[in-house]
Amino acid sequence: MPDRSDLLITADDLAQRLTTAANGGSPVRVLDVRWRLDRPDGRPDYLQGHIPSAVYVDLDRQLAQKGDPRQGRHPLPPVERLQADARAWGVSDGDLVVVYDDLANMSAARAWWLLRYGGFANVRMLDGGLAAWRASGRALESGEVEAAPGDVHLVYGALPVVSADEAAAVARDGSLLDARAGERYRGETEPIDPRAGHIPGALSSPTTENVDASGRFRAADELRARFVELGVDDGAPIATYCGSGVTAAHNAAALMLAGFEPALYPGSYSAWSQQFERPVAVGEERRILPGE
Repeated sequence: MPDRSDLLITADDLAQRLTTAANGGSPVRVLDVRWRLDRPDGRPDYLQGHIPSAVYVDLDRQLAQKGDPRQGRHPLPPVERLQADARAWGVSDGDLVVVYDDLANMSAARAWWLLRYGGFANVRMLDGGLAAWRASGRALESGEVEAAPGDVHLVYGALPVVSADEAAAVARDGSLLDARAGERYRGETEPIDPRAGHIPGALSSPTTENVDASGRFRAADELRARFVELGVDDGAPIATYCGSGVTAAHNAAALMLAGFEPALYPGSYSAWSQQFERPVAVGEERRILPGE
C-alpha cells in the first residue's frame, strides 16, 4: 500500500511547508476547490476566508467543460486548457500542490485526480479539508489571491480511465464501484440525471464511507477491509464512477490508499444515463464472495 503522505497532507505539515516556502524554501501552491452540487459557486465562501496564499479553482469552468449531454455533466477539460489554468494558479513543474475544500475533499479530489492524470504527481489533498485547518487553530485570510504564473507541463494518461463500454466490462468481470449515495444508486431518487438507477453490475460504494467523522480519510487497513467486503479483488479489474466524475475521484483516492489500482469512468452515470440505448438497474447488487 502507498504511504499515506503520497496522497494526503496534514494541516500541521502544510503550515510548516508554507512557512518554509515563505522563507525561501520549496514552493507550495494551495488550491481552494470549494464546490458542491447544491452550491456550485464556491467563490463567495473563498473570498470570505481561505487558507493563506490559496488560489480559487472553479470546478465547473476549470476542471470540466461543457459538451454533449452524452458525455456527462463534467467532461474532462482539454489538457491544453487545464495546463493554461494550472499555470495561472501559479503551478510549476517542481512545486508541491495542495488542494482542499470544505467537503472532506469530495470536490478537491477532482483537482487532485486531474493533475495526477496530467502527469503531475506532487499533489496532495489536505486531509480533513478546511475543517482540519480551522481545527488546528490557524487563521484564514480573505480576498482574492493572484499567483505569479507558473510553467507546469501536463500530458494526460498517467492514471487509468475507462469508457462506457469498458465500465460495463469491469462490472461484468471485476468490480465497478458507484460512489453516489445509496438511494441514488438504488434508483429510489434521482435529482438531476434523466434515469434513476445504476450501471448494471455496479456495486454501491458511497464516498461518504471513505472518511471518518472529522472528514479525514480512514486508515488504509479500514479502507481495504471495506472494499474487500464489497468484493474488490486485486486480481480483477477495478473502476469507479459517480454522478459526473467528481466524487469518483475521491473513491479512486480511497482505493489507492487501500492498495488497489482503480480506473475512473469520467463520464460516470450522467453520461451513461443520457445514452438511452444503455440499460440501467435498480435495487441493490452485491458480489458473491468465495465460500458463500
